[in-house]
Amino acid sequence: MSDTFQKFSNASYVSLATFRRSGIKVATPVWCASAGEVLYVFSAGEAGKVKRLHNSSRAQLAVCDLRGKVLGEWQNATGILLDDPAAIDTALQALRKKYGLKMYLLDIGAKLGGKYHKRAYISLRLSA
Repeated sequence: MSDTFQKFSNASYVSLATFRRSGIKVATPVWCASAGEVLYVFSAGEAGKVKRLHNSSRAQLAVCDLRGKVLGEWQNATGILLDDPAAIDTALQALRKKYGLKMYLLDIGAKLGGKYHKRAYISLRLSA
């Protein structure tokens, strides 16, 4: 496992940048967890980052704080929206393992609010 991958895997927050069709970068702080050599994040299914990833798998990652202030270098990545139930389960288990009680409480809130099944899960692979 590379030092760069480990840095993202260990970070509490990661800034995920996706790109508009015009090429403009839009960054958002997200939770990020790893399983194997893949990083996973989740989002509301109708979020802008999800729509942008439908158009292009181009993404960038940087370690950030809770508010999205970038604390390190940007790293190119490929982002794929997951639709396979087994892959989604892998992502969810990785996030639950890393974030524990916080993820559990967020899941309960999402279920009560009717948003749990509307989530999008994203796999990210760092580019060489």
